[in-house]
Amino acid sequence: MSEVVWSIAGSDSGGGAGIQADLKAMHSFGVHGCSIITAITAQNSVEVSAINSVSLEVLESQLLAVGKDMPASAIKIGMLANVAQVELVAEHLSHYKQTWVKPPIVVYDPVAIASSGDALTEENTLEAIKKYLLPLVDVITPNTQETQLLTGIYLIGPSAVREAATKFHAMGIANVIIKGGHWDYPKGYCIDYASNGQDEYWLGSMSIQTPHSHGTGCSFASVIAACLAKAYPLKDAFILAKAYINQGLRTAVRFGEGRGPVAHGGFPIELGDYPQVIEGGSWLGDELELDCAHPERLAAGFAHIDDELGLYAVVDSLDWVEKCLSAGVKAVQLRIKDAGEPTLELQIAESIKLGQLYGARVFINDHWALAIKHGAFGVHLGQEDLVSADLAAIQKAGVCLGVSTHGFYEMVRAHNYKPSYLAFGAIYPTSTKDMTGQIQGLEKLRYFVPLMAEFYPTVAIGGIDLTRASDVADTGVGSVAVVRAITEADDHRVAIGQLQAAIGEQ
Repeated sequence: MSEVVWSIAGSDSGGGAGIQADLKAMHSFGVHGCSIITAITAQNSVEVSAINSVSLEVLESQLLAVGKDMPASAIKIGMLANVAQVELVAEHLSHYKQTWVKPPIVVYDPVAIASSGDALTEENTLEAIKKYLLPLVDVITPNTQETQLLTGIYLIGPSAVREAATKFHAMGIANVIIKGGHWDYPKGYCIDYASNGQDEYWLGSMSIQTPHSHGTGCSFASVIAACLAKAYPLKDAFILAKAYINQGLRTAVRFGEGRGPVAHGGFPIELGDYPQVIEGGSWLGDELELDCAHPERLAAGFAHIDDELGLYAVVDSLDWVEKCLSAGVKAVQLRIKDAGEPTLELQIAESIKLGQLYGARVFINDHWALAIKHGAFGVHLGQEDLVSADLAAIQKAGVCLGVSTHGFYEMVRAHNYKPSYLAFGAIYPTSTKDMTGQIQGLEKLRYFVPLMAEFYPTVAIGGIDLTRASDVADTGVGSVAVVRAITEADDHRVAIGQLQAAIGEQ
């Protein structure tokens, strides 16, 4: 059943922004969009000639109708034309948050001034927005102009962006996304910023030179709302919204005499449309003065793996490494999480020897220094390990590097390092690891694979057993990693043969 997302916004008679853009963007991400219209604008590609706000009775009748039968997982708010509308919408939002079994996520695109320079709200509306609406907002997505209007901070560099986000957080807004299309720093790049009050995310895209950008703000916020409704984490919603806008700007065309609208091309499937995840140690990170404890860690480009890994066994002991290799598994990962295990180095060294004996690929999870010392084929690291591990040493040793990713943001971040393979998970819930909030499912896997398969062997992991293996393989992923499906089987040799057949491994 599709998630329901509302758009509370104005209607654009030119079809490029407002409700019209919102519904197109929401449809691109597979949610059902409902519309609550606050104003009927008379506009085309050249001008906004009239703004006809709807009466409170008309606005409330729409809210009551959809609220009675189609409650929303997320509510995207755009233009509110006057103080009375702000107060009414805030009153309803407060009611939803207090009474609905699952309170909606509120995403606010603070439309006060169109990018053409036309004022879209009455002059005294901003104060009402600050007083009544902002305390109910979960995610705010202002551009430079809107940020300055609401916070009084001029965005002249990264420190000012952080300061503005802090001010939004102080207003009670948990998540802040400040769009960078209007502040040209560094020159030639569009830098976008997100913060949840604890973590921050910077994305960078080369500026796309096109005049046809009408409706970008509406569309961006609607993608955020759609993704959050589908339980995507904020960082994934953020990077997907940016990729969607980049795709739309790249393919936008003009329909009238003025600026054309951003195009709505569906879920972004070209990696070139995805922004760069900016980290300390990169040149963009240096421009933004991002901290980097290990500047050498972005030494990108690791040993290449020419083919897919096939059935990939993840086990926790030397004994299981030998069992899997002797049964014909050609890729095994030794994952011993206890760094204090007395036999750790012995098991790593012997597992590496077994891999050489069987002509197989043995990866060592986490313990990269011991893997290098004993000449391992490969190392597997999680996202957090990319900060602490000596990647330059791994690269210099010619050891292959596999990286775990949990979502689109981590996928693009891992691409910064040019690893040997990328693993996506968890595809299904698993008892071997707490993956709360990180279940990817087959739908996301179907998008991951074509985005990355051109560059790396791809691996799916997490909760995969014999009943699910063929469905996972049907996504086109090159390797299926299993844990319990082998180690908890009645006969591991039979299980291995069945799994190899299920994924089409010869």
